[in-house]
Amino acid sequence: MKLIQSRDNAFYKQLKKLAESGRERRKTGLMLLDGVHLVEAYEAAFAAVDTLVVAESALANSEIADLLGGREAVLLADGLMRELGLVDTPSGLLAIAAMPRQTATVDLQADAILLDGVQDPGNVGTLLRTAAAAGVAQAILGPGCASPWSPKVLRAGQGAHFALSVHEEVDLAAFMADYQGTTAVTTLDRASSLYEANWSGPLAWVFGAEGQGVSPQLLAAAGLRIRIPMPGKVESLNVAAAAAVCLFEALRRRMN
Repeated sequence: MKLIQSRDNAFYKQLKKLAESGRERRKTGLMLLDGVHLVEAYEAAFAAVDTLVVAESALANSEIADLLGGREAVLLADGLMRELGLVDTPSGLLAIAAMPRQTATVDLQADAILLDGVQDPGNVGTLLRTAAAAGVAQAILGPGCASPWSPKVLRAGQGAHFALSVHEEVDLAAFMADYQGTTAVTTLDRASSLYEANWSGPLAWVFGAEGQGVSPQLLAAAGLRIRIPMPGKVESLNVAAAAAVCLFEALRRRMN
């Protein structure tokens, strides 16, 4: 394996750009996957990743060694791997992979989650993971959301991206106006209990930014205003937790 030890190395500079720049990822159509699980999930869904990169010390990791097998990989000095700043706790293995090709248009007749300015990468990744687990087919992100293809969002998603149709920079108000199902939003204002509200057919849930919630425009456009009952001594839930409650209640109803 070739060992890279210099920040001036051209390959390392490319890694740094892919780690930090959404523009670079869009231009090249490439992304960085951190960890054995993500690499295996990607390859199970699509094809072999373009390039494997391993930190020096990670060669002793049996799980990473098993994944590598006889495949070629680039060896990266531990310090350089840490400086990439991909995630808070790097696994020691990353891969360069082509972004999945997405359909050009959203599906106005399928279940969806709509993310309105959700900026925390961990929350975006967890929302995508929860949606995929609940059988939702598409995730539609409005302007201001964390990039779904950033390393931290991919790590939090744990492969959910590869089971979803993900759309970025979508006009959520326009989508809601054209949607051929029910749009629902969680709010405390003039809302029905999640466990008493009625809906049928396709369902699109709108989840808003941390702290600010869903924008007034989208709140007004929603067909359903839902309140999650919370008899305990807290006033609100993290957006990812709220989404899990709503999505799995919807799933429970369909399975009954």
